[in-house]
Amino acid sequence: MFNTSLSPWPASIFSPSHIPSLFFISFLRARLREGEEFPPSSPFTMQRTIRWQFYTKRQRDIALGLLLGSSLSTGLGAAYYSRRPLLAHGGSLEQSKSWRSKSTVISSDSSTSKNRSQASADKKDIQAPESAKNTQDPPLQSHGHSPFEGKDDLPEAPTSAWQEATKRVAAVSDSFTGFDFASIRSKITDTILPSWIRMLPEYVHKVQDELSGAPYSLGWEIWEDAHDAEINPEIVWDASVRISRDLCSQEQDFRQKRLQFTAKALAKYLNVPESEVQPEDVPVIAMCGSGGGLRALVAGASSSLCAQEAGLLDCVTYTAGVSGSCWLQTLYNSSIGQHDHARVIEHLKHRIGVHIAYPPNALKLFSQAPTNKFLLSGFVEKLRGVPDADFGVVDIYGLLLAARLLVPKGELNVSANDLKVSNQRYSVQSGAVPMPIYTAVRHEIPEEMKGHIAPSQSAWYTTKHYDWFQWFEWTPYEFFCEELGCGIPTWSVGRGWNGGETVWRDNGLALPELRVPLMLGIWGSAFCATLSHYYKEIRPLLKTAGLDKLDGLLAGKDDDLVKVHPVDPALIPNFCLGLRDKLPDTTPESIHSEQHLQLMDAGMSNNLPIYPLLRPGRDVDVIIAFDASADVKTDNWVKVVDGYARQRGIQGWPMGAGWPPQTNSREENAQQLEDKQDANHSNNHEASQTAEQNDEMEESVQVTENDEDLGYCNVWVGQVHEKHEYMDEVAGRPVRGEDDESHLTSPDAGIALIYFPFLANDKVSGVDPMKSDFMSTWNFVYKPEEIDSVVRLAKANFEEGQEQTKRTVRAVWERKKARRLQGETEEKEFQRMARMVHTDGVGQWDHFSGH
Repeated sequence: MFNTSLSPWPASIFSPSHIPSLFFISFLRARLREGEEFPPSSPFTMQRTIRWQFYTKRQRDIALGLLLGSSLSTGLGAAYYSRRPLLAHGGSLEQSKSWRSKSTVISSDSSTSKNRSQASADKKDIQAPESAKNTQDPPLQSHGHSPFEGKDDLPEAPTSAWQEATKRVAAVSDSFTGFDFASIRSKITDTILPSWIRMLPEYVHKVQDELSGAPYSLGWEIWEDAHDAEINPEIVWDASVRISRDLCSQEQDFRQKRLQFTAKALAKYLNVPESEVQPEDVPVIAMCGSGGGLRALVAGASSSLCAQEAGLLDCVTYTAGVSGSCWLQTLYNSSIGQHDHARVIEHLKHRIGVHIAYPPNALKLFSQAPTNKFLLSGFVEKLRGVPDADFGVVDIYGLLLAARLLVPKGELNVSANDLKVSNQRYSVQSGAVPMPIYTAVRHEIPEEMKGHIAPSQSAWYTTKHYDWFQWFEWTPYEFFCEELGCGIPTWSVGRGWNGGETVWRDNGLALPELRVPLMLGIWGSAFCATLSHYYKEIRPLLKTAGLDKLDGLLAGKDDDLVKVHPVDPALIPNFCLGLRDKLPDTTPESIHSEQHLQLMDAGMSNNLPIYPLLRPGRDVDVIIAFDASADVKTDNWVKVVDGYARQRGIQGWPMGAGWPPQTNSREENAQQLEDKQDANHSNNHEASQTAEQNDEMEESVQVTENDEDLGYCNVWVGQVHEKHEYMDEVAGRPVRGEDDESHLTSPDAGIALIYFPFLANDKVSGVDPMKSDFMSTWNFVYKPEEIDSVVRLAKANFEEGQEQTKRTVRAVWERKKARRLQGETEEKEFQRMARMVHTDGVGQWDHFSGH
């Protein structure tokens, strides 16, 4: 246990909101000092006393939960300390005694290999029709492989990731679970340590026993199910990498079916007869939510509920999320949410009143049925099925999130259908609900520059070394990367790949699809940021503490900080291996060599998932963005999209949209003017120079006064224009009010962006997204009354822009309708002239065509 009597930090710094800062400074202390002496006032030299008994019971529990969060990984990993690998064909209890020397890698007999080779050869001889090249429907289970064809494990197989993971935590497990709590029970009371501490070893041992791999244990049962094609049919489905920038055929089919629903919903939303709404006139509307942990989840659910109650959500074709908004989409499309945001909010009231790292609740779910199998199946499948995989902080984080978010009230009615993203296609494929898009990014840091900037780099570079982020998206149909121009079926995520084809395991099967609990960790892994990101977060604290020297030292090392991720991102098998000649020339070399893709929270690149919505083929007309970012004004994520639009050549994006550039207030400008005047006089400058500078400063003040801040609902519209060489992009048009909406119906109008920043509202007291402690990104506990206050704030903000939103949607519909009618008129005129040609001869055609 750690010493609570002495610590170099004040007690308040152990709050969840300061975890990144603590981690960052600890890392710097080990990695960046390099002999540098920190100033006497540095926190590295401060010694303060923490009075543990001054904490409230809730603070003590949460702090211990955070500090003992590693006990969960200890329990999961040390479960296999005895190293008893499972034979694929099961085995008796007597046979299990010899398992210590065997590997978990399963072999197959010669007939299996022969059948697999013949099946692959037959597949290569079949040429797919042209119309089927962009689709990969789940094939029939026709390979004929049994999960129990393997006779013995390979004696020389490499040590599995499962065994490696348990070795690293075995010593920790022994020291912790062997701790003699009874001997100090009389010395430690509940006023110092909570009672659940004494129960922790029992929980850990129970998890160890269940995951040991012994016959009929939980680990044994999960691994058996992983080889059952009735439970996981995708393990016998063949898949290949689809190299195309077009939408997959399943998504194209969905768009056609969704159109039938949105046409009726639009008529109801705009209060017009259904007969007036033609399917081709219906605008493609996308709704997206920002990242921001539980704040984004709760605020996003509240804003989406407003859109649902207004009938707007029924008009939406796509939803997209980052981080917490991905969690929201998961719940909305699960058996818990049942496509009703009101149910999602009620679920959150029952589940997120407890911190995700609170050991008693988490270990209880991991040690009792049916939640233990529900939560741990992906853990067992990944570590036993991928020999070179690793199980890290992101995976533990995902399991903890799943234990809070994916388990309903009562903790018994868990549904295995919620564990796979691809299962959401069963509700999406009819077109009755919008298609969700989940996002993550991969950080590419070139080792050396080649003397030029590749086109793919200019969209995401964040430093002078031109590192950038590659965006990856999941839909219920496909896992895709637009920059690489390729993707794979979502049900095949987690298996091995080479040369665009599935790498089958030795038993002729593939691994099941990567489970949602592990995906939750990837989508929300903001703590995988670089040290540069951590430094930017704590920089205000350094300046406030007067640590200018330390701040200057760190600022000078930013080129190095941006290359280091103190927490390793999660790994997914790289499906691009062996495709060097088929991928774009701008593909980085690392894509061709790394066995796994390191993916993390897409908020590292942009906290709004607008990029996937601009993908060619989706043809989105209206984007509704609910932004619950921590600092909506300073981060200005909408403005960041301009660079992507330029690089991709996106026409119609409203360039220049977003928050106006920050400028000083009149008081700050006046102070700067006074300071500059004093400096000029002290340096004996000419009076004329001072007067000239006064004029410049006064002009700056005037500009500041004319700048307009954004409100609760803000609308911009882009312009479609003929692109000429060296011509700058046409700036988007901000809609200033109802009298300024005429250009929304202009023939050259482009994408309409409706932006709802999550701001404080005088109509709702007691909640401010920028100031309320419970709305911090790093807060993982929301009381029911706090959720209710967020819902009230979201409704108040949505009401501020509800009518403007409806007018914008109507204007885009009218524009598309006018464009269709004009096209029909031109077509009729063309047909009339064609008939005249047929009647009057070629001369009339020459007159019509201008020849």
